[in-house]
Amino acid sequence: MRKIAPIIVAVVLVGLSACRTATIQNVSKASLAPPPGTQLTMQDVSRAIHASGTELGWVIQEVRPGEMTGTLTLRKHLAVVAIRYDTSTLSIDYKDSRGLMHDGDQIHRNYNLWIANLVKHIQAEVARRRPG
Repeated sequence: MRKIAPIIVAVVLVGLSACRTATIQNVSKASLAPPPGTQLTMQDVSRAIHASGTELGWVIQEVRPGEMTGTLTLRKHLAVVAIRYDTSTLSIDYKDSRGLMHDGDQIHRNYNLWIANLVKHIQAEVARRRPG
């Protein structure tokens, strides 16, 4: 029984850590719906991404027109994403992380919540934003 106990403990710990991870959910071409009767420019979308990200604690940096990098640091956790956009869609892809149990296509389940929240806030900002 003494030899089996460490094995059981190891299996339980692995099982518990697996409950805290999920498959990385990248966002591909999420719709950006501007207010009715308005046309968005690339600058409008860029401003909406920056404003939304900053409000949620992300550091947003422009890489080039249509592409940004978002970095979120919470306590000892770090998430870095690539944000690609045009005047009607938004995509967010995992780039890097620290302290989020990243392993292959698995990551701490909170990561996906952070990304979903970022997308939701960007879409809301675009919906209430007036061009210019």
